[in-house]
Order: sequence, then structure tokens, then C-alpha cells
Amino acid sequence: MKILELKIDGMKCSMCESHVNDIIRKISGVKKVKSDHLKGISTVVIEDNASIEDIKSALANDGYRVLSSDIFEAKKTLFGYKKA
Repeated sequence: MKILELKIDGMKCSMCESHVNDIIRKISGVKKVKSDHLKGISTVVIEDNASIEDIKSALANDGYRVLSSDIFEAKKTLFGYKKA
């Protein structure tokens, strides 16, 4: 598992967060997603075989622009996943 952090341009409200989450959840290999419109960041837990390009492309198709992306190894904890 990995944690993908996406800096996204275009999230302006909580409805945008929900919309971005819905877009990302539909991508194969995505386990969990949480977005924050105030920070402009989506944090995504993905399987090792998930396509980051598919996620970026799906967001772009709905008018969101990924400004940057960082990927980290994920460590499973009692309450979910965190950066290893």
C-alpha cells in the first residue's frame, strides 16, 4: 500500500471535496480517499498496482488540475493508514 498526496487546483468548497472523492474512489486500486478544500489536498490510500496517471486523468476530465503529487509507503495502523 502507498499513500498518494495530490495538490489539486479547483477545490473551492466541501461539495468540491465530495466530488473529488467520488471521482478518485472510482479508480481501480483506490482503498481510501480524503480531501481538504482549504488546503487543496487529497490524500489517497492506493494499492501498489494503482495507476496514478488514471487518477490525474479522471480529475482533469472533470475540470480539476493536479499541481503536484507525492507518494509515500503506507503503514497500517489500528485506525487506518499513515506514512511509514
